[in-house]
Amino acid sequence: MQIDVSVVAVVVKTERLALTLVTLCQCREMDVKEEQRVAIKFCCKVDFSPTKTVELIQKGYGDAALSRTTIFEWQKGFREGRESVKDDERSGRPTTIRTDDNIAAVDKMFKEVRKVTSRLIADTLGIPKTVVLRILRGDFKKRKLCSRFVPHALIREQMDERVSACQNLLNMINDNKNFLDKVITGDESWCFTYNPETKRQSSEWFG
Repeated sequence: MQIDVSVVAVVVKTERLALTLVTLCQCREMDVKEEQRVAIKFCCKVDFSPTKTVELIQKGYGDAALSRTTIFEWQKGFREGRESVKDDERSGRPTTIRTDDNIAAVDKMFKEVRKVTSRLIADTLGIPKTVVLRILRGDFKKRKLCSRFVPHALIREQMDERVSACQNLLNMINDNKNFLDKVITGDESWCFTYNPETKRQSSEWFG
């Protein structure tokens, strides 16, 4: 198989030009990612394959090179008509949401209602729940505790009161043989006049 020497020379010259472009980008005050995108765009213009582009980028940037997938995606975008090497604007909340004003607002909300949830604070202030938790736990050293039933042992005085009550009942029975006839028993259902809180609903911020 014969290869035209002129074709080989053009390819070598183009590769050298690509590496030279990388060097020029590095000399300018450009973000390293933008430098590589410029090189990728050039490789796309001279019709280098994605694999060849990856090879040149890795040769020029070493460990700092973009991943193979990223290089393929950018080259695909340039082939489809993309011109800018800048990152696309991203929607969502700004990264500066953990401000002094927000910290003060979180502090005010949980002081007013200690059972307030981090989700409610986040929705009210328009900031992510993760930021609210970071403020509560990191800035204010708060932790959330849930109430629970705690069984306890009777003290001596309480024991004596129960013994006394039982003794009084026995005395009443001994004094009046018909006493038990006056006692009405039966099954009954207890209906709460309020809705007991769940463990999560009863949790409060402490610290």
